[in-house]
Amino acid sequence: MRSKAGWITLMAALFLAGGARVDAQQAGPRRLTLRDAIGLALKQNLNVLVANTQVEQLEGTRARRLASLLPHASGDALANRQNIDLAALGISFPQVPTVVPAFTHYDFRIAASQSVIDRHAYHNWKASEKQEEAARLDYQDTRDLVIREAAGLYLDSQASAAEVEAAESRVTTSQALANLARDQHAQGLATAVDEVRAQVQLARDQQNLLVARDTYQTSLFALAHFLGLSPGEPLELAESLKFHHVESAKVEPALHTALEARSDYAALRKQRDSLVEQLKASRARYYPTVSVNGDYGAIGRGFNSMAGTGEIQGTLTVTLFDRDRSGEKTELQSQVKRLDAQIDDLNREIEQELRKAMLDLESSENQVTVTEAALHLAERELTLAQDRFRNGVTDNIEVVTAQASLASAQDDRITALARHADAVMALARSLGGTEKIYQNYLAEP
Repeated sequence: MRSKAGWITLMAALFLAGGARVDAQQAGPRRLTLRDAIGLALKQNLNVLVANTQVEQLEGTRARRLASLLPHASGDALANRQNIDLAALGISFPQVPTVVPAFTHYDFRIAASQSVIDRHAYHNWKASEKQEEAARLDYQDTRDLVIREAAGLYLDSQASAAEVEAAESRVTTSQALANLARDQHAQGLATAVDEVRAQVQLARDQQNLLVARDTYQTSLFALAHFLGLSPGEPLELAESLKFHHVESAKVEPALHTALEARSDYAALRKQRDSLVEQLKASRARYYPTVSVNGDYGAIGRGFNSMAGTGEIQGTLTVTLFDRDRSGEKTELQSQVKRLDAQIDDLNREIEQELRKAMLDLESSENQVTVTEAALHLAERELTLAQDRFRNGVTDNIEVVTAQASLASAQDDRITALARHADAVMALARSLGGTEKIYQNYLAEP
């Protein structure tokens, strides 16, 4: 009995330990690189999912339009029992009953029809093909935009994480300086005002640290929502905010490449092609249509006395008057004009985005260089001010001023790094084909 109880206790302990390990693994935060974040966004972001359903919807529209050009076939099976009142039909003969006795007949038949010439249906089908192609390009553009937005949100979280790190370092420095002011006051080398001033600075830095942590967590919530993750799932960034040099390009060749690669630009042109096909379909409403249909089957009063019968006929249809065509033509022509204006405007917008991305890339890289130099100077200033206060040469006003300068320099450097990283992704977006080229612009892990 003791042995059995011991085994039960051991198995329960192992089960609980295994469950605890599983819970610990589940409770661990998900570590995300920028590539991971973009991959999740392309799979789970709502905009991508919706754009994909639009492609599927237009696939169905194209299939339906094509069906009007393909053969249609149906089968019928008729079993009928009836009697006829001849007098009601105006038929009467002497000595002949006016009501025919009930009789039964069967009819089994296959019918088929085929459109031979129908330019209206043909151009509608071609228009639906162009619409489907435009939807696929819109879907690709949505993926490119999602990459840009996912990178932006990840960058925001990186910048917020850098602010937390900087705020923690400032709290550590302020705590050390507050201890120094207390010791200096105790030794008679500083006044009570110096000690209080250092404590005020410490409290201010602690408050800024709390704000920075809250901002960081909020940015992770926004990132998780965009990636299609649960807000309660803990996240952790696997990459910190760093600088990496990216070569710029010449505007004119890059602009030519962008106009060929941008999916949004190509989608507008496909939409215009679709409207042109719809205009052709509108004109074709006055063209004659030719169709062929027929049927074949067996008919008779009994299964053993059924004869094969059938027919085949051709139909020529000509529209003589259709006032609706005039209004349809006006609608379609106005849509073409609107798309032409949108294409011209997007052409200029792409050039503007490209030029701005290149300008921001060069400017932000220079800002990174300047802010890093300023940060080193601010750190040097704080060290010198701290030494002067420790040696009793001055009060700690210089120290507090140097702390403020260092905090400003840290913030400026983080802002410059974030601007440069954002300019890099903006350049990748403006060049077009973001999904194909964005990895070329990422820093090596």
